[in-house]
Amino acid sequence: MSDELRAFLANARGTAATAKVLSLDDLRASRGEEAPAGEPWGLGALRGRFVELSARGATATLTAAIGLVIEAQREHEPVAWIMGASGSFYPPDVADSGVDLAALVVVRVPDLALAPRAAERLLRSGAFGLVVLDLGGGANVEIPMAHQGRLVTLAQAHDAAVVCITEKPEDASSIGSLVSLRAEATRTGMLGSGFEVSLRVLKDKRRGPGWTRAIKVRGPDGT
Repeated sequence: MSDELRAFLANARGTAATAKVLSLDDLRASRGEEAPAGEPWGLGALRGRFVELSARGATATLTAAIGLVIEAQREHEPVAWIMGASGSFYPPDVADSGVDLAALVVVRVPDLALAPRAAERLLRSGAFGLVVLDLGGGANVEIPMAHQGRLVTLAQAHDAAVVCITEKPEDASSIGSLVSLRAEATRTGMLGSGFEVSLRVLKDKRRGPGWTRAIKVRGPDGT
């Protein structure tokens, strides 16, 4: 491992971002509520799983994924974000949401078909608790079965979450049959200076589909 990578991982594991995306635990704490056992959404629930966040229209997939990045950084877990040349990742907005950019690896691949291979290399290091594949810029993106199998195996071996972002309607097929959980993330309404994101689970191999979660998100400063 290079000295540069060691320095990055030391910084990533020592950071704790102050998030503007409120977790479910934050919302419950503000109401004086306790979290139920076995919460199905969040980094803890997604570790070892191959997940897809998808939507079309009033999408909030990036917001939902950024919420997981913030949660991982709070837990001192290094995070990697992989995207194509036309990815919508915009550092100022991400930083404004509470992400520590110095503790985030961003990988641009010239072809989205290379994204799974990049994710495999990162996961194989055992250094990352969350790897996000931003595939939203690709039309009808699918991940070959061999890559799916390796991603699942590596996620389980290193207790990491692999989250893919796609743009598609709810009746479209998942990016692969080994997707363990697929959720549709949409923006559902304004809440004061922020808005609400609705997560509707279309596929869940552990609990079954159909459950939903609402996440409150604060707007940028000055809104």
